[in-house]
Amino acid sequence: MTREEKDINKKLELMESISEMLMEQGPDAIADMFKLLLNHSMKLERDQYLGAGPWEHNEARKGHANGYKERTLKLPIGEVCVSIPQVRGMKFYPKAIEQGSMSERALKLAIAEMYVQGVSTRRVTDIVEQLCGLSVSSTQVSRLASDLDKDLDLFRNRLLNGEFPVIYLDAVYEKIRHCGTVVSMAVLVAVGVNAAGMREVLGVSSELSEAEIHWRGFLESLQRRGLKGVQLIVSDDHAGLGAARAKVMPSVPWQRCVFHLAQNAQSFCPAVYRRAEMGADVREVFREDSREAAQRRCGEVCAKWKSIAPGFSRWFEDSAEDSMAFYMFKDRTTRRRTRTVNVVERLNEEIRRRTKVARLFPNEASCNRLVTAVLMQTHEKWVSEKIYINPAKMELEKNYRKDVA
Repeated sequence: MTREEKDINKKLELMESISEMLMEQGPDAIADMFKLLLNHSMKLERDQYLGAGPWEHNEARKGHANGYKERTLKLPIGEVCVSIPQVRGMKFYPKAIEQGSMSERALKLAIAEMYVQGVSTRRVTDIVEQLCGLSVSSTQVSRLASDLDKDLDLFRNRLLNGEFPVIYLDAVYEKIRHCGTVVSMAVLVAVGVNAAGMREVLGVSSELSEAEIHWRGFLESLQRRGLKGVQLIVSDDHAGLGAARAKVMPSVPWQRCVFHLAQNAQSFCPAVYRRAEMGADVREVFREDSREAAQRRCGEVCAKWKSIAPGFSRWFEDSAEDSMAFYMFKDRTTRRRTRTVNVVERLNEEIRRRTKVARLFPNEASCNRLVTAVLMQTHEKWVSEKIYINPAKMELEKNYRKDVA
């Protein structure tokens, strides 16, 4: 009997087996039919790869069959155990299984994407079961999400090209298991405006606190990656960050966030019902058209509240100057966008929206993974958006250097 005749007989036997399954089991036979077809397809593929069938001797043969290896595939129709043909001493893997692996990888990416979008691991397992008929544990979802790590590490450690005239620094806190206990870890975030006026996420790092050593290490890592050309640092008044700035970037002017300054001011107000009034007075100081006008207005506010809240007057007189660095720019729009850390605050809100479903991260790596993924998405969105600060309007006031001196 020739090889062609043998192939025809095998196909006829295969069709007869499938027909018998359908007649005996009906739709319940789908899994067994798939297994039979896939096993037959893989055997034919191995024969073609070797150039000869089982026990066939010819000059075209490239190698020898070496039995089968069992593998369980998780499919929408259920788990199917198939026999993967092996080849002795040669690299061979059936294309049918490779296609299945591609589908599996696609599913993994979909699961990882759901995780990044803030869908809880429990909810992800429910979605996968409903759509695909597969059972996926919460542990598997977290592990599959780690497939993103390579791309996220590249983003986190990429070189920073060009100059960044303005950078914003802030932190958001997330609960993480650390050394057998639950702690609130500080996720340090840096955002910059590049020379083209576009926003970029410069860096992110999870640390145990906002202590000086952690902020200093974070700022030094930004410099090693190429951060340069910084003309202004915008941040809240935090002792650790302040000490780090003084050591790493001592010559760069600092703008204390006006919004946080107004919030801090209200804690000095003895009458709760007048706190909003005090906060409004503080904000009005920094809406003046010039540094000189702001300084005059600051004196008026201190005089107004001196008898009611003397502690506030002394504090505001000492602190207000730290929030006037934005007057270094001529343009009003540039001033408005450099007097607060609102750009990072909005970013932190987006991070919290995604992380609140997690509630508690099992470790630092999982927190870094999700937060970095959110920041990476925002960064890519910013690149395609309109200019945040017009680079042509970053011109400094003529007397700025003299004022600083």
